Amino acid sequence: MESLLSALQEKAQADLAAICSRPELEAAKARLVGPNGELTALMKQMGSVPKEQRPALGKRINEAKGHVQALLDAALQRVVAAEIAAQVGPAIDVSLPSPDVGPGTFHPLTQVREEMCRILRKVGFTVADGPEVETEYHCFDALNTPADHPARDAQDTFYLPRDAAFGNVSKHHPDERYLLRTHTSSVQIRTLLKGPPPIRIVSPGRVYRRDTTDATHSANFHQLECLYVDRNVTVRDLKALLDYIFTSLLGKDTKTRFRPHYFGYTEPSFEVDLSARHLPKVNKEWIEIGGCGMVDPIVLDGVGHDSRVWSGYAFGMGLERLAMLLYGIDDIRYFYQNDLRFLRQFA
Repeated sequence: MESLLSALQEKAQADLAAICSRPELEAAKARLVGPNGELTALMKQMGSVPKEQRPALGKRINEAKGHVQALLDAALQRVVAAEIAAQVGPAIDVSLPSPDVGPGTFHPLTQVREEMCRILRKVGFTVADGPEVETEYHCFDALNTPADHPARDAQDTFYLPRDAAFGNVSKHHPDERYLLRTHTSSVQIRTLLKGPPPIRIVSPGRVYRRDTTDATHSANFHQLECLYVDRNVTVRDLKALLDYIFTSLLGKDTKTRFRPHYFGYTEPSFEVDLSARHLPKVNKEWIEIGGCGMVDPIVLDGVGHDSRVWSGYAFGMGLERLAMLLYGIDDIRYFYQNDLRFLRQFA
């Protein structure tokens, strides 16, 4: 029996060393340790061995079994490595010159964001940022959004589990829920809480809403918002700034107009329309581009600034919508597909 086990081990070592494919490995495994395998047949002979020899022989069989299994595992690793190498292809010679020597470029959304920030910096705005994981206070409560407002429903907003720990983000409501911010207006609240006016900020950033993705909607998109708070700020100042922004960005033929609207954190509130028929794929006289209004006194008083002394305006817009208008893009999904044929057009 000892000689048979030794011969089986030597044979297994020789056979498994030559295996280079999975079918060969499976066949060898069946031949050695399968129900009708050679090692299995030797184990079945234990019943004919005298009792006093069984402990030693059982130990020897276990050793042989472990040795064969180790050989099978090593062969499997070689087969898997060969399969991966076949999928990856031949090794790359890193000393060869790159086939793509073209320069890199910024993403179109980055280009629009940076251009908007450049335009606004020229008139005194500074860039402000805030966390994408927000609190209900900063995203809704401080912006005068009622608890029963549809925007706060779980069907519209991505809420995080209540036991998620993000540190002491808010000192106002320590037990509130956390969420992925639905607008960059939360940066306005964080800025107002830092100190007294005058304040003049622009806050570009990523936001999240439970939208079904299609040609004009995405659950993840980008906004840019501005806030200006000072003494004696009026709607005239707001309209003048919007005229300046869009003529600087889209050309002197661009016009803007206001339509009355409702936002919880501005009063009065307006939708902003553009007349930009000189741009690609704009075949209407007016198109909606964003929302704006005078900061509601309730919001100013809520963050500790006397609305009898201070006034201000805020406006916001989607960067994707602006980029689609500027470049004549008709599907928002192109921005996120990382297709070099699309991205290289903006070099």
